[in-house]
Amino acid sequence: MQFTKVSILINPRVRVPYFIGSQLRGAFGYALKKVTCINPSFQCKECFAANNCLYYSFYEQKNSFHKYRLDFELGHDYYDFSFYLFNDACKRLPYVVSALHMMLTQLGLGKERVTFTDFAMYINDISCMDNKEIKLPKNYINTLHIDDIYESISVELVTPLRIKKNNIFLRDDHLELKDLINSIYQRQMKLLNQGYKKFPYDIQGDIVTKDINYKELTRLSNRQKTTMNLGGIIGKIEVKNLNKESYEVLKVGELIGVGKQTVFGLGKIRVKEIYE
Repeated sequence: MQFTKVSILINPRVRVPYFIGSQLRGAFGYALKKVTCINPSFQCKECFAANNCLYYSFYEQKNSFHKYRLDFELGHDYYDFSFYLFNDACKRLPYVVSALHMMLTQLGLGKERVTFTDFAMYINDISCMDNKEIKLPKNYINTLHIDDIYESISVELVTPLRIKKNNIFLRDDHLELKDLINSIYQRQMKLLNQGYKKFPYDIQGDIVTKDINYKELTRLSNRQKTTMNLGGIIGKIEVKNLNKESYEVLKVGELIGVGKQTVFGLGKIRVKEIYE
């Protein structure tokens, strides 16, 4: 799995939303369209350049799988977030960084369109700003490597996980290990431009503790003029007797996210080994 990570840290002078995903995705989309659009009409419908447009791919294309996600934690009083690109989308990094920079310095965030001059930007955890100018590294595409394997781990659901079971979104602690593994694996296959494939290994592991609850989240869609539900389950589970293949998939999920609406920052998980 190839990826590129762009991280931004701002100590703002304004109130930061508890959930920044909706605000960031909307503002980034507006900036990305300004950076990439070459159509004089500025309209996506029947656009001659749609097939090669990053904005169209990320925001407008129907029945497609988005090869990026937002990453952050809930409830910070400052902006600290990352933007992950996966596989072939990594090559479009210059557009993404340009759009993020425009979003912060020219277009602004929130209803007040607050702009920022004092912020840090990193690519793969290395600063890419030099005297307020962007300096892209020559090599910015990473490959996920999993060197160590652990049989006892904790899996923290950091932001709400929206995952279906029996075609219904989970709202309680009925989450099973196979639900996580299968969801991550299918997401991985889509990122690799592959169709549905059954997980080819046995899923082995025992959930020994589970502390999960439902977190309500909503967002107002300006385009659809409706309130959208982004709620999901958060909490922590502990797993023992985990086999190698299942552990590796969970580590992939730590990178690519799990479940629905990862482009808004949902489905962030954190995998940690447990030393006994």
